[in-house]
Amino acid sequence: MHYDAARRRLWIYGQRCHHGATGAVLAAAGAVVTAPALVATGAVLMAHDWHDRTVWFKRGWQNQP
Repeated sequence: MHYDAARRRLWIYGQRCHHGATGAVLAAAGAVVTAPALVATGAVLMAHDWHDRTVWFKRGWQNQP
């Protein structure tokens, strides 16, 4: 696990953890267990990080600005 404090980015096993990807997982989990608050939280995270959607699940360190 690596955290870049200057850019506020987290990597786990070399995979960058984006807000949007995390939001997609939370929204899907909330839909499965019928938890509206979890779905809403996931939707907010995805909306916040929508501009980076092309790299949410891209492998590697992703040194984009």
